[in-house]
Amino acid sequence: MTEFQKSDGMNYAPQGTANRVVAPGEFRFAAIGLDHGHIFGMCNGLLEAGAELTWVYDPDPTKVADFCARYPTARAARAEEEILQDASIRLIASAAIPADRCALGLRALDAGKDYFSDKPPLTTLAQLDAARAKVQATGRKYAAYYSERIHSEAAVYAGELIRNGAIGRVIQVIGLGPHRISLTARPEWFFQKECYGGILCDIGSHQIEQFLFFAGAQDARVLHSKVGNYHHPDQPGLEDFGDATLVADNGATQYFRVDWFTPDGLGSWGDGRTIILGTDGYIELRKYLDVARDAQPDHVYLVDHKGEHHLPVHGKIGYPFFGQLILDCLHRTDNAMPQAHVFKTIELAIRAEMQAEQITR
Repeated sequence: MTEFQKSDGMNYAPQGTANRVVAPGEFRFAAIGLDHGHIFGMCNGLLEAGAELTWVYDPDPTKVADFCARYPTARAARAEEEILQDASIRLIASAAIPADRCALGLRALDAGKDYFSDKPPLTTLAQLDAARAKVQATGRKYAAYYSERIHSEAAVYAGELIRNGAIGRVIQVIGLGPHRISLTARPEWFFQKECYGGILCDIGSHQIEQFLFFAGAQDARVLHSKVGNYHHPDQPGLEDFGDATLVADNGATQYFRVDWFTPDGLGSWGDGRTIILGTDGYIELRKYLDVARDAQPDHVYLVDHKGEHHLPVHGKIGYPFFGQLILDCLHRTDNAMPQAHVFKTIELAIRAEMQAEQITR
């Protein structure tokens, strides 16, 4: 596996080995909306699974030119409609401004396409209601790029361990999601809460998705949440810290913290960690590096009744989500990430944001 830009979370785009699930030309997709660099990770994953990238559209010609230089098979569309009217396109991938992602998704579904959005896939409960209704009416898919699980080999492997009973029943998940803020590189919308949805809606959605998945939960309640702006008074719309506590319908609990305080000395954009407690052991994921010890990502630590185990899995597991998503779109199955899970994750993230206590003034 080739290395990715480790220090820059905005352009985090893992590259894996090809694991094609379709023949050339069997699954064509397009990219619309290039406002966040996560579009590169989304496209990489689909391409490695055998998809063909044929179109791109964004109103900014510089972004389009850069995108086409990176993905030469993509043609620049003159307008969004040119892509939506192309019957050969099966999926629209987008990393538009978060508040605009839902409207684009509705248009994609109306055009008979499946939709793959960067996280958060939407930012309000009204948008969520509209998306749920559109999925029900059209039978199309509204997928989300919760990359901190689906594009992390450590997290993928942890899911396999849990499914195989390595730690028994999962009873708690602790998630730590620090990010480097890279202030001078951020676009204006990054500092406007109505655009990004708030820190718990945005990067907090990663943590809630992992909780539901690892705990095997269908639903949860937000017990308490809080947000603050500790260090950026010149940007009043920015929340640079947030945390929350949840309890799932099966009794599992979660605490997570997200923030924009990764120091410049760290060799990664964030020291993302997850601790999963089970009745027969626990797992710790050190996703992007093992700080001051190993710059490689994807460290899994397992402690069970047999002993202590360090399992470095970088380059050994792959990213099965993308091939599963392609096959779901082709066969109308629901294996990559169930639609109900996609929507429940963002519903809880929005509710956590809505009820959050403001802890700084």
